[in-house]
Amino acid sequence: MARTREITYRTGVPLSVEQFIDVLERSTLGERRPIRNAEVMRRMVEEADVWATAWDGDVPVGVARSLTDYAYCCYLSDLAVDAAYQRRGIGKRLIDATRSALGPSCKLILLAAPAAMSYYPHLGFVQHPSAWTLDPDPGMPRAHDRAREPGSG
Repeated sequence: MARTREITYRTGVPLSVEQFIDVLERSTLGERRPIRNAEVMRRMVEEADVWATAWDGDVPVGVARSLTDYAYCCYLSDLAVDAAYQRRGIGKRLIDATRSALGPSCKLILLAAPAAMSYYPHLGFVQHPSAWTLDPDPGMPRAHDRAREPGSG
């Protein structure tokens, strides 16, 4: 059951890994995120550039997590609102908070979950016909992994 207090918004303050997973699960976005992989979730929290969060008292009920160069493009990787709080404008406010953290010429980019395809056009997003993804190659050596090996720099 959703609480009735006024929702407050914060930017620049990341959630803990546990809080992030909790919001993802309550929004159903957790179904499409690696919430059982503690290392990946830790890195998702630590390496994000822009955080916008929505709170009902001391409980996070929404999150926008983004990666960006702040000038040209920003990938809004996760936009999640607790299902009990949806349809109250929280997602729009999180997007607005994200945009306010970016430079004036920075474009916001996202990949919509199938159930959210009809949500984004009414916020002004334009569907792009040529988005592509490439799954990881587990056999490919990674510079990030080599930097953590003993004696490597």
